[in-house]
Amino acid sequence: MSERREYENGEFCWVELISPDVEAAARFYGDLLGWKRERYEPDPEGYWYLRHGGRLVAGLEGIRTDGQVPAWLGYVKVDDAATTAGKVGDARGTVLDGPLEVPGRAGSLAICRDPGGAVFALWQPGELKGAELVNEPGAWTWNNLLTRDVDEAKDFYGQVFGWTTAQPDGAPDYIWNWQVDGQRWPEGLGGLMRMGSYMPPDAPPHWQVYLMVESTDEAVHKTRAAGGSLIFGPVDIPIARIASVLDPQGASISLLESRYPDPR
Repeated sequence: MSERREYENGEFCWVELISPDVEAAARFYGDLLGWKRERYEPDPEGYWYLRHGGRLVAGLEGIRTDGQVPAWLGYVKVDDAATTAGKVGDARGTVLDGPLEVPGRAGSLAICRDPGGAVFALWQPGELKGAELVNEPGAWTWNNLLTRDVDEAKDFYGQVFGWTTAQPDGAPDYIWNWQVDGQRWPEGLGGLMRMGSYMPPDAPPHWQVYLMVESTDEAVHKTRAAGGSLIFGPVDIPIARIASVLDPQGASISLLESRYPDPR
C-alpha cells in the first residue's frame, strides 16, 4: 500500500472537491471508489473527510460563495502559508483567499491563482498532514497543469516552490514533469502540458486532479450511468489508461488505471 504520514515542502499533499450537492457527490464517489464520508466537526460551515479503507484520501465541501463552480482542488505542502502566499504575489500570481487558519487546528491554507489562471492551494499542516493513502485504486494519484504559456508557468512555479521540469523519456515535446527535492514518484510530483488545438479555444488553463481506478473503462461507464459525461478518452499511454470526465455535479476529474511500477 502507498501510505503517507508526511509530505515534503513543494509536494502536493491533499485534494478536495467543491460541489453544489455534497450528498449527491458523496454517493457518486462512494459508488465509484468505495469512499466513506466523515464530518469534520470543528468546521461550522460543513466540511467532510473522505476515507478509503479507513484512511483519509480527500476532502469534500459545498459551494460557499457566489461565483464558485464545481471543481477539484490540489494543495501543495508548505512550511508557512503566509510567506508562500507572498511569493505568489511577487511572481505575478493572485491570492484569492487566505492565508487563514482552519478551525480545529487542522492547518492553514491559502487559495491561489497562477498568472495563466489555474487555481491551486497552499497547505501548512497542523494536525492534518495530507492524504494518508495515495497511488492506489480508490485514491488520488496525480496533478497535471494544462496551460497555454508553458514558459510563464515554469517561471512562476519555480519562483514559488522551487520546481523544475524534465521531459519523460519518449514523451512528446508538449509534456513535462515537475520535479522537487523529496518527491516520491520517480517520474516527478506532477505534470505540465501545453494546451493546443485539441482543446476548445475557450477552455481555461487549469490543474487537473487524477484518481486511480481498477478499470478506466468501467469507471467511465459508471460515471455516465450516474449522469456524468465523458470529456476525453479512454486512451492508453505508456504507464496508464486514462480518461477525463465530468462528474454528475459538474466537476472535472481524470481517471487513471495504472500500469506503472508500485511507488515506494
